[in-house]
Amino acid sequence: MRKIIKKTSLVGGVLLAFLSCSEFEELNIDPVAASGDQVQIEYFINNSIGGAQMDPHIAERVFVLYWDRASRMIKPAGISAGSPNDGWSSDYYNGYISSWLRNINAGIKVADQQIEVGTAREHTPNLKQVARIWRAYLMSEMADNFGPIPVDGFQGVNPEYSDVKTVYYYILEELKEATSALDLGLTNHSDALRDLDPAYGYDYAKWRKYGNSLRMRLAMRLSEVDPAKAQSEFESAVAGSDFIKEAGDIFAVEENNGWDNFTGVMTRPWYNQEITATLNNLMIGLGGIPSADVLSAAQQAYIKPANYMGLRFDEHFALKTNDPSAGYFFDGIQNTIDPRAYKIYTVPGDFTNPQYMGNSDEKSTGVIANIVKDADGKDVDDVLATLNGANTWNAYAGGNWVAPGKKIKNEMVNLAGALPRMVKKYRNGSSERVFFASWESYFLIAEAAVRGWTVPMGGKEAYEQGIADSFAYNGTSSQLSDYLTSDDYSRLGTSVSWTHTAEPPVSVAVTYKDGYTGAAGTATLNYPVNNLYKNGTVKNDLLTKIITQKFIAQTPWLPLETWNDHRRLGLPFFENLAIETPLTNMPALTDGNYMTSDIKFFPQRLKYPSNFPNNIPGGYAQAVDKLGGPDDVFTPLWWAQQE
Repeated sequence: MRKIIKKTSLVGGVLLAFLSCSEFEELNIDPVAASGDQVQIEYFINNSIGGAQMDPHIAERVFVLYWDRASRMIKPAGISAGSPNDGWSSDYYNGYISSWLRNINAGIKVADQQIEVGTAREHTPNLKQVARIWRAYLMSEMADNFGPIPVDGFQGVNPEYSDVKTVYYYILEELKEATSALDLGLTNHSDALRDLDPAYGYDYAKWRKYGNSLRMRLAMRLSEVDPAKAQSEFESAVAGSDFIKEAGDIFAVEENNGWDNFTGVMTRPWYNQEITATLNNLMIGLGGIPSADVLSAAQQAYIKPANYMGLRFDEHFALKTNDPSAGYFFDGIQNTIDPRAYKIYTVPGDFTNPQYMGNSDEKSTGVIANIVKDADGKDVDDVLATLNGANTWNAYAGGNWVAPGKKIKNEMVNLAGALPRMVKKYRNGSSERVFFASWESYFLIAEAAVRGWTVPMGGKEAYEQGIADSFAYNGTSSQLSDYLTSDDYSRLGTSVSWTHTAEPPVSVAVTYKDGYTGAAGTATLNYPVNNLYKNGTVKNDLLTKIITQKFIAQTPWLPLETWNDHRRLGLPFFENLAIETPLTNMPALTDGNYMTSDIKFFPQRLKYPSNFPNNIPGGYAQAVDKLGGPDDVFTPLWWAQQE
């Protein structure tokens, strides 16, 4: 992929007219104040893609603290507990994504002016189509986060806010027209022009593939609410098999480790990016690949037997959650787990691993204790156990872990040195941020096949190709053959094999040790019930398999798409936040229902920034009216589950 070339200065007065805008009313400013021959469309495209790559200020807030949390790619908190941050939302809406859209619309307007007066260069019409494809992505991102947005905004007119259905119909038509209008015969470009395209170097064949794949993604978004439209658009997009289907076609942008638009979205070191309970439960047991076949010889001694749950701590680990692993500290390494787990995350304390994020003097031990009063009335620790997190594999549900009035200490839950953390290559700005990869195309096709739509390959073939592409990306292809034929159930009751759709038993016998006494015990592990999907009756059908694999493959680059899938389908299973103490901003989750799943337990959108109703009350009223519910985190979007 190609490095973004910063050309803000080349756009001159045109960009200066609006890049500094931060209020909603600035959407009305004409973005092309200078004459069309002073600027060129490629500068606007470059600036728009560069902005959307996200500098550390906005990436930390939107990519990590909003999307990662909502998608369960990092431990849920904040937005996942019903608590958005108005400052972050304001930065994103007013100062960032609006600017990205104004940039790309300005470029399209410049191109139109040049074409109209006859000053366009040979490649200008193609650049316009590229801009339309990129604009379609930006509009989908904005609508998927907030809801209604102005289809006719950012173009020098007073914007009318459109409902999400109208937005989606508009961008699907844009993608259809733009991909069809690209002239693939134009390839003779200067290096200077190619350098202004950070993804494809103006390889128009690849831009068409991206446009068609994006159309597939957005068409599938409508599968539950508008299935006829979804099918029609999807079949049209996939008909010519001209979509992202191999590694060389991936839409990705090179990162660095600085403070600019190129900086990696996960480079801020104060977020440890530990594996989540959601992903851990999806991966434990999935595929049947023994950890002994993957890990180093030194780690073999720490591998525990199958169906061993770990040390049980009834009084110090949260139990008021439907996380099937609740209550346990796993004092070793899982017997079997999806092999990609060890490529995305590192075993705690594995300092010989060059991808390990941490250092040899970091703390990995902690106490489990009751807090009591000493003879002088001071709080002291009554230590019940001291645990070492090195060479263990744990992940914990978010939420409130301590009941009111209860005085305990659990040093392990948030101890970075005791938890599997994301590998260094995703954290140090040395990778390429993936916006769309081949595995997603194949999982979309597999889902379409399950729905009975006309697609160029069978569901099994597409599903297995998606997994194969993800395994190749993660360097685990040597385990692929055994993985694809496995009928072992994950901790959520899902297997890998396409032909194995037998439902798991209601429960399975497991062993454990009492964390306080060390006594061995047996227990029954109940597979969790996902009420959001087929009323909780299904755990191992084809669609569950597809979305499970899609979630794993999209980690860590595409949290917004994982959040979108969960809002659309209720898949994969997301555990509820722990409520030992009630969550103030999620009143629907209570002591009486925490073992069930409900859309009111998961964020559905971002609230509009507070300055929107203050600055444009009429526009705000229009947007909320077309949202179809209150301007609230828990109001579902048009294409998402409504109950």
